[in-house]
Amino acid sequence: MSPHTVPAAAATRKPLALITGASAGIGYELALCFAQNGHDLVIVARRAESLQRLAEELKAKYDCTAHVCVADLSHPSAPAEIHAFTSNKNIIVDVLVNNAGFGANGAFQALDLKTQMEMIQVNITALVELTHRYLPQLVQYARAGTGVMNIASTAAFIPGPFMAVYYATKAFVLSFSAALSNEMRGTGVTVCCVCPGATTTEFQERANLSKSKLFNGRVMTAGTVAREAYAGYAAGQSVVVTGMVNKMAAFSSRFVPRAVAADLARSLQGPQKP
Repeated sequence: MSPHTVPAAAATRKPLALITGASAGIGYELALCFAQNGHDLVIVARRAESLQRLAEELKAKYDCTAHVCVADLSHPSAPAEIHAFTSNKNIIVDVLVNNAGFGANGAFQALDLKTQMEMIQVNITALVELTHRYLPQLVQYARAGTGVMNIASTAAFIPGPFMAVYYATKAFVLSFSAALSNEMRGTGVTVCCVCPGATTTEFQERANLSKSKLFNGRVMTAGTVAREAYAGYAAGQSVVVTGMVNKMAAFSSRFVPRAVAADLARSLQGPQKP
């Protein structure tokens, strides 16, 4: 059997998506999208009760199986635990959705170092490890719709004063995804990086951004972002920037000097005048 031949039993089963950060926001809405489009799921997050409610909702609405995996990706052991969870249940993952992530607003030197290191762990390290652990299986069982969806941000396109680490992590995700997309050509595995702009989720409160100019303007809903992300992924796009305004901003960023872009980001999320 060639490495890309799908066994008959695997080809006839429902596709399955593993989604991190699935208990709320974009991850929750992506779970609905994938379930609505015929996928079973492994839903991953820290909050067991929220995941269980989501699993019951998905079963009732879409008659799909949603395996609940409680894990905290800020802990270095979490990716291995998630992979062991699916391996022990003989679950074949067709789509890996690396959605979990968080940010923090404030001067780099003033922000808690532990929080910023955990941000790197969740936004970068766990994403890379999960991708590396599941990629061999994705390649082995590749069929239509198989792939990796990484959630970055429009923050990936510019430097972000007062959210320096967060912006840098998202730039990593975009670059990593683009390189991996190139490597996966011819394997049947799609790699898609989704870059939302300001979105109504729990993110802004956790990042202390609720009162910033960034969230006082046009803000997309998590449901709209998820639907655009799913449509772009299903169409085989390597990068999906959600929302027309965000698309224009991301495109324009390549023509703006980085110092000017940094000043713009600072004006949106830096210390606000009284």
